[in-house]
Amino acid sequence: MSDDHPTLPYPEASTEHPTLVIPGGQEQGRARRRRRWPWVVAVIVVLIAVLVVAAELVARAVLPGVVRGLVIEQLDLPQDQQLEVEASGILLPQLIGGRLDELHLTTDAITFGGITGAADVTAVGVPLRGGDLTDAHGTVRIDQAQFTTLLSASDLPINEIAFDEPNVTASGSFDVFGMPVPVALTVTPGADAGDVLLTPVELTLAGVTLDAAGIAERFGALGSQITQPQRICIADQLPAGLTVADLSIDGTDAVIDVDVNGAIATDEALQQNGACP
Repeated sequence: MSDDHPTLPYPEASTEHPTLVIPGGQEQGRARRRRRWPWVVAVIVVLIAVLVVAAELVARAVLPGVVRGLVIEQLDLPQDQQLEVEASGILLPQLIGGRLDELHLTTDAITFGGITGAADVTAVGVPLRGGDLTDAHGTVRIDQAQFTTLLSASDLPINEIAFDEPNVTASGSFDVFGMPVPVALTVTPGADAGDVLLTPVELTLAGVTLDAAGIAERFGALGSQITQPQRICIADQLPAGLTVADLSIDGTDAVIDVDVNGAIATDEALQQNGACP
């Protein structure tokens, strides 16, 4: 270029042409990222919650069948045995830990040693990988006919049983000089050390009713023997791992409270019927 038209230098950027900066651009980007982050966390939390709930539902659907199969196998019950199973609490942590806090089993009819009744059993500390139960107890309800079978081992002349809460009246007869004499003994049932305990209340003999005091007075030493509690062993009718803790009459049922030895889950000897001395 000629000196008449000299080249003009560019003005300094910092003075005449400052760089334009969008106000708050970086701050807005960071704000948008901050706003998205809680939503991402929320979505992840919801997904985890859905998965946990689904796993819990699956566990509750599968576990009863598994437990039912194990109980039927261990106690040698019929394959079609009706048995309801319910576990307490949240199952996933218990399954991961390998032990159920509490398991509730109920059935309307189960047979042990020829005695059939409804059972309600609660087991605590149930191992899932083998081992003994921490504790277990239950209740068995039987009707008058089954209670008669239960008492068949006694020396009482029993032909019929009638419940009159809280007592039981056993009716029968015995021969005197070849003639049958009707007798009915009313007792209050209970349990002691696994045996059934029958405490006499009154005796009806040939139409005459006497209470315990009247029996002792009328029959002397024989009467005193009659009024003593009658102990009946039923260990041979129940698995050895079950012990009768109490026995009472509730309406038309006899209610038997049972303690369960936790080792019954692993010890085959406890799963077999016990023995009477």
